[in-house]
Amino acid sequence: MIAHIKGILVEKFLNSVIVDVNGIGYEVQISSQDFDSLNLNEDIKLYTYHHIREQSQELFGFTSLASKKLFEMLITVQGVGPKAGLAILSVGPTAEVQTAISKSDSLYLSRANGVGKRTAERIVVDLSDKVGAPMQINQKVINKNDEALDALMALGFTLSDAIQALENVNSDLSTSERVKTALKSVSIK
Repeated sequence: MIAHIKGILVEKFLNSVIVDVNGIGYEVQISSQDFDSLNLNEDIKLYTYHHIREQSQELFGFTSLASKKLFEMLITVQGVGPKAGLAILSVGPTAEVQTAISKSDSLYLSRANGVGKRTAERIVVDLSDKVGAPMQINQKVINKNDEALDALMALGFTLSDAIQALENVNSDLSTSERVKTALKSVSIK
């Protein structure tokens, strides 16, 4: 399983990019939200979902771990495959999609290409209690490329809990030190 790819963005297509990782180009399908935020010839890191089918293998990429986790939840819903999941994430920012699901706004979700009214309603029914509304947080606090934040989320923290745990941790520390300090502060409470 390929968990993430870090390299130079060398090509952009309509719904995918090619990331050069030490001379090997990986084609990664991405949402239009992520597509618009990426620039050619810059170093990027994409969290990936490796989809294997009988006839093909595809990589789906996300600039944040929160987007990847929401994508993985979306594709657990019957009738929602990886392409539909990516289309849903293309409708708006991850937090906005999450809010739509938590507030049972199936009309918002049905704006995605290939997602009809029934599928959108099924998503709301299956995921509204699992997703939860995202916290409204000062954007200065959130760094989409914060590896300590991603590490805490990989350990099972929600986005809001991970942000809260890192709130008073010195950002000049190494990633591992920040995670250790955050974990200690959580265990003390």
